[in-house]
Formats: sequence, structure tokens, C-alpha cells
Amino acid sequence: MTEPAEATGPGRDPEAVSKFVEGFAAQLVEAGMQRMPARVFAALLASDSGSLTSAELGTQLKVSPAAVSGAVRYLAQQHMVSREREPGSRRERYRVHSDQWYEALTSRETILKRWEAALGEGVRSLGAETPAGRRMAETLAFFEFVDGEIAAMMERWRLHREQTFGRG
Repeated sequence: MTEPAEATGPGRDPEAVSKFVEGFAAQLVEAGMQRMPARVFAALLASDSGSLTSAELGTQLKVSPAAVSGAVRYLAQQHMVSREREPGSRRERYRVHSDQWYEALTSRETILKRWEAALGEGVRSLGAETPAGRRMAETLAFFEFVDGEIAAMMERWRLHREQTFGRG
């Protein structure tokens, strides 16, 4: 089985690429991501184009198309990759964008808002002066704080990114 061009291009050592992909994937797994999505994400991140087909990913990672498909489905739900059709083809390419971390983190805002609403209901249901209600209120305050900090941090990141990498 030959390696995809992305892993063997000029100046690329396929063994070093593979070592990076597996090492970074292991770090993602340690942080809580499932193994196959972590491997697919790392492979996409390490590709020069940031885009690979299912067949290319399968070849590079030595896994089945079904494994790639499940991993991509998960990554797309997490806003970490997107699917694109190749012009004039039925084949899809999977792409990681330079702002994937930004997108993944900001998509969590919806989850935080839901947690805040549920915790607010918990405080009202349990009573703000009960031990459980106070604990719930503190948890709610934490998530409200984090939500505000993420918004401010993302704005600082946009400015920093523009200064460091230019508009893009």
C-alpha cells in the first residue's frame, strides 16, 4: 500500500509524518477525544492542503473507509472538519480549516447556554438558600463567567491572529 502524496511530498518524511499524526492523536485521546476521530483530525491537520479524501485517509492511517466515515461524522458534528465535493465527482474531501479550533470552541457556546438555563432552573427548583441550591448557583455563576471569558478571549484571538497572520 502506498502512502498518499500528502504524506510523501517534497521535504516530507512519511515516517516522521506518521509519528506526528499518531503522537498528536494520542494527546487528543488523552484529552477525551475518541481514537479514530483523533487520528483522522491529526492526519488532516498534518496535510499541506488540509484536505484529504476518505481513500487517502484510509491509506495513510491503514484503516477501513467505514472507520474514516464514522470519524469524519463525529468531527463534522464537533465543527472540526467540513465535507466538500470534488468538482465533477461524487467523491468527498474532508477539510480542516485554519480556524477549526475557534469554530469548535465557539460552537460550545450553545452548550454552555443550555447548561446555564438548566442550572438556573435547578437553583429555582431547589431554592437558592438550600445547600444544593447554593452549589447549583455557584456552578451557574462559573459557567456564566466562563461564557463571558470565552467571548472576550475569542475577540482577542481574532485580533492577535490578524496581527500575526494577516487577514485570511
